[in-house]
Amino acid sequence: MKKGIVLSLMVLLVSSLAFAQGAKEADTTAKANAPMKVGVIYISAPGDMGYSYMHDQGTKAMEKYFGDKIQVIRMEGVEENENSERAMESLIDEGCKVIFANSYNYQEYMLNVAKAHPDVYFEHCSGYLSNANMSNYFGRMYQMRYLAGMIAGKMSPTGKLGYVGAFNTPEVVRGINAYTLGARAVNPNATVTVVWTNTWYDPSLERQGAVALLDQGCDVIAQHQDTTEPAKAAIERGKYAVGYNADFRSMIGDDRILVSPMWNWGNYMIPAVESALNGTWKSQSYWGGLDDEMIHLSEISPLVPADFQKLIVAKEAEIKNGTFDVFWGELKDNQTGALRQKAGEKMDDGAMLTMDWFVEGVIGSVK
Repeated sequence: MKKGIVLSLMVLLVSSLAFAQGAKEADTTAKANAPMKVGVIYISAPGDMGYSYMHDQGTKAMEKYFGDKIQVIRMEGVEENENSERAMESLIDEGCKVIFANSYNYQEYMLNVAKAHPDVYFEHCSGYLSNANMSNYFGRMYQMRYLAGMIAGKMSPTGKLGYVGAFNTPEVVRGINAYTLGARAVNPNATVTVVWTNTWYDPSLERQGAVALLDQGCDVIAQHQDTTEPAKAAIERGKYAVGYNADFRSMIGDDRILVSPMWNWGNYMIPAVESALNGTWKSQSYWGGLDDEMIHLSEISPLVPADFQKLIVAKEAEIKNGTFDVFWGELKDNQTGALRQKAGEKMDDGAMLTMDWFVEGVIGSVK
């Protein structure tokens, strides 16, 4: 009798152990097959039709590419302060293994969180800070700014161009300089007047900046801002505009928006997530251009003469094949006329990434 009881207990124990092992294996399999969670933090709502909108287009391209392999968690309208740290921590609590943040001033907060969570991969857009588990990424948008400047210089009746700038970071300064060089390549007398809003995203301030430039006689308004408000202000006054981030002409529906330099963020986000999935992710400082299809121009307005549009296409080809780049040749400072770069010289990436001065033709100050 006792032997029977012992035998029954042993059978029960073996069965329990087998069940537990099976459950453990099933749980392991379920976790292995679960989608990897990816967090995305936006400075504004994607519906702004500008910067965050295009980032969300990249996110959607990533979702489509990976299907059920990933699960994306979005957080929008996150301020560039300690709130962004809390947002990242929240995403980590939800199980995110990769986190993208799309605005310059998130970078110090992301670095703090990255150091505290070495098992999570962090991707910061437009900054320069990095860590073993934190990359920064951006694109050579200055190349598209140059081409847009050529178009603006051609179409401006007066040669007086205006530019609404967010902050005096190297990224924005570099874009203004490139735009000015493009305009002056077509019209050597063209000038670009700059106003600063000291915000990436504020529709009201962006519009006010454009209005101030229009009141000064500028007849083409360009921008490094997150919304369509500067462009709208220009066309409401019967002037031209150059968009940014997304295709403003198709969104607003007015041919006086001459062109928009645009981003293809998915072309970075997809390989970044792919490397996280397959275990090959490595920290990097990425600066992609036309060859990586990180940047492009929208369709040019039909108001721009067809023969001039062909010149733009030819110049874009030169940039892509490496026979031309924007900051090649003689460059002078707008404040003193001092020679910043000699004829025949080519500016390297380090100098471009730290640019803190304006070229000749810009009306305004970096400081």
